[in-house]
Amino acid sequence: MKSVDKARKIFRRIVSSEQYKYSILIYSIATVHIILVALFCYLHILPLIIFNILSVIIYLSCARAIHYECKLIRIFYIIYVEIVAHSFVSTICIGWRFGFPQYIIALIPFGYYMCHSLIAGKRKYLTATLLGIAGFFSYIGCRMISLFSGPVYETDDSPVLEFIIYGFNSVCTFIFLLFFSLIFVYEMHSATNKLRNQNEILEKLASTDPLTGLYNRRSMQIFLNHALESHSDFCILMCDIDNFKKINDTYGHDFGDEVLKCVATIIQEHVKDDDYVCRWGGEEILILSNNSTLNQACQKAETIRRNIANNIFYHGEKIIHCSLTIGVASHQAGSSVEDTITNADANLYFGKRNGKNRVIS
Repeated sequence: MKSVDKARKIFRRIVSSEQYKYSILIYSIATVHIILVALFCYLHILPLIIFNILSVIIYLSCARAIHYECKLIRIFYIIYVEIVAHSFVSTICIGWRFGFPQYIIALIPFGYYMCHSLIAGKRKYLTATLLGIAGFFSYIGCRMISLFSGPVYETDDSPVLEFIIYGFNSVCTFIFLLFFSLIFVYEMHSATNKLRNQNEILEKLASTDPLTGLYNRRSMQIFLNHALESHSDFCILMCDIDNFKKINDTYGHDFGDEVLKCVATIIQEHVKDDDYVCRWGGEEILILSNNSTLNQACQKAETIRRNIANNIFYHGEKIIHCSLTIGVASHQAGSSVEDTITNADANLYFGKRNGKNRVIS
């Protein structure tokens, strides 16, 4: 497991950095060409020795250009031309059977990936398609050359040598395709997660009150409709902070906001997981208490009222107490949600008129 986690970390590091990702690619291709230099030295094929040495120099120059933040799309075009040219030269010199044109096949998906990543706007689709068509005709061109003219250099006809070279080219092509397929899947996964997180953030912003973090009135209406459709027992608790206007006028709106946030936090600590709390408006907070009898809802309301009354608020060195009046109403079968809210609201204002800091049902 540790080795797998380590491999994942390395892969994430490669993918997260454009410079790191393309540097590894270029150094890998340069390594392949160094191996091919040794191979063609063994076969005594001078044009391919020179071509591959020049290719190594080109790729090392590209790696240096990446370090100095050269435009990556230009480097991709250089890689594209070099691979196509190498396939033609190899086919002309030693023929089709060693599999060098396979690299052109890998260029087509690679081209789409690079154009999509590095070119902005609709031009990237046109460019990728044109490169794909060019790759197709290049591959067919190599095949036509091998059909109508033999190789310039005769090589050892040993099937073992042919198998080794063909296998080497096939493995390199497969690894190349696998590497960029994994990168593509990872980037798609990352983009999907990012989009999901952004949607969750937007949904939260749209459904919650920015000051208290409670649900807003729009969201609560949805929960109320669900409770009504479920035909289960529920109660409405309408809460209002006593003398809140006086708190704002005396200590300022910033302190009033702190009181409101603290009250919201205390309420959330004393409701069930299937209850919903929203800022109904101003200093009013509405609680939807699901699967509750009137007696249970009143007990919950009394716990909330008592905890807020016992809480101490500090304004500088001054100690301030705050209280809450709560009106409770049980939903009756056949009634609308609006009727239940009206009943809770009426109980709230009865409590306001008769001393405040109490629960009325």
